[in-house]
Amino acid sequence: MVIAVFVILFAIFPLTDTDIWWHLACAREWVTTWTPVRTPVVNVHEYFQLAVGFVYGLGGAPLLVAFKAILWGVVFALFLLPENPKCHCEVRRTAAISSCMRRSLVAVVLLFVFRYHFEMRPVLFSLLFLGIYWNVLPRLFANSRLTPVNTLFAVLILAIQWTWCKTQGLYILGPLFAVLVLTAGIWNSRKSGDKFSRKAFALRGAFVVALFAMPFLHREGLALFLYPFGLLDRLLGLSPSAAIFASEIAENRSPFTLLMEGENTLECVLMILLCLAGMGLAIWRLYKNRRPGVLNVSLLATAILVLIAERNFVLFLPVLLATLPNFPFHTPHFTSCRLLSTVYFLLPTFFIFGLWVRSLSAYDISMVAYQRVPVDATDWMQKHPHKGKLFNDDRAGGYLALMNPTDSIYIDGRFILKTADFFERYLNYAKDPALFMHDADSIGIDRALFPLQYYARWDTLLRALQQDSRWHLAYRDEYFAVFDKMIK
Repeated sequence: MVIAVFVILFAIFPLTDTDIWWHLACAREWVTTWTPVRTPVVNVHEYFQLAVGFVYGLGGAPLLVAFKAILWGVVFALFLLPENPKCHCEVRRTAAISSCMRRSLVAVVLLFVFRYHFEMRPVLFSLLFLGIYWNVLPRLFANSRLTPVNTLFAVLILAIQWTWCKTQGLYILGPLFAVLVLTAGIWNSRKSGDKFSRKAFALRGAFVVALFAMPFLHREGLALFLYPFGLLDRLLGLSPSAAIFASEIAENRSPFTLLMEGENTLECVLMILLCLAGMGLAIWRLYKNRRPGVLNVSLLATAILVLIAERNFVLFLPVLLATLPNFPFHTPHFTSCRLLSTVYFLLPTFFIFGLWVRSLSAYDISMVAYQRVPVDATDWMQKHPHKGKLFNDDRAGGYLALMNPTDSIYIDGRFILKTADFFERYLNYAKDPALFMHDADSIGIDRALFPLQYYARWDTLLRALQQDSRWHLAYRDEYFAVFDKMIK
């Protein structure tokens, strides 16, 4: 619970993930860009959007930040809960207290270093659901009797899975985790000689099949069932559009790629080391135990996902903390052992806590990351409407759609709705200003908004617009610029 409290504290920072704004806009009404989209359109985040939209409507961004901080704390508490009995210490188990404190200190340091990954994203809800599965499914599958309590838990899991299907495309993790738990249970039962009966195996198998079939209970049906395959495509870059997405969007690139390009160097190095260490620990434990342990397989799988795409680190971190090895502390003096452990834990913890308190002064009380979304520029655009079409950077699209819905946007963070040709052409605008000028003339773009600092890839195009007599700089602040086309 100490770790959960630190997670809540560390998760208190502005809404840095720009996708949250198009989620909030879609909670009000489905946002349609004026540019074409691929079909069929599946709003797989509908329930997430309704939840965050409700919270945002009650208290704006500050309440939404508090909400996500509490949820992140709950997530880590759920993943660490099965390990807690190992840390419950009796009178003659003082050494175990020392071990727990060292594990907690390592956890607090890691949480502080990677705290800015605790964003308000749909994956937070996926981790919340997966944390419930983490605690319930092993107990549910281990009990051979069909009791009312087990039936209640089974219905609860099915209801969560149904909800998860319209919360995020990662809903597939639920059935896959159930398969892992069932496989581990069958393996262990054979080793112990206490095999599942045919009836018990049939019931568990039917339950897993029901989890996989939950998408068909929604009106999107088959399209929703196939959605995770699209996510896998984007993760691995198999199709042309997915290849562009995986290579051009920072969060979907491997930490190895980010490291070679000099982005977030120290964080990427630590991330890679943790993943390799986690994989080594998982493989060693699997070899030593000679059985498919749920914890170790989960650690190995999530570590591989992180090495494929950096944004998957939030899937890996809770599992890593749940599987941290004990750090022994040998001393014949139990009292001094406990005292030293407390000192060793508290001193670094207070230092980290001080750094966290200091970081709060850099945040705006509005809890809106105005460095990443066009807060002032959008206000100016509302007061100075234009007649033509708007071009905007993808990370600004969601905020524009929420705050200025009358001005239809060019693109937002829903890249899966765009074709490979469209997305490639959009990215080429940054390298080929003449292409942008041509398309702006042909499709009627008379206003363009660009970021100047955060993921500012538009320097070449900005210089070209400044030199072109048909365009003029209509608005500029520290973070964003708006160009308008001259009206003849």
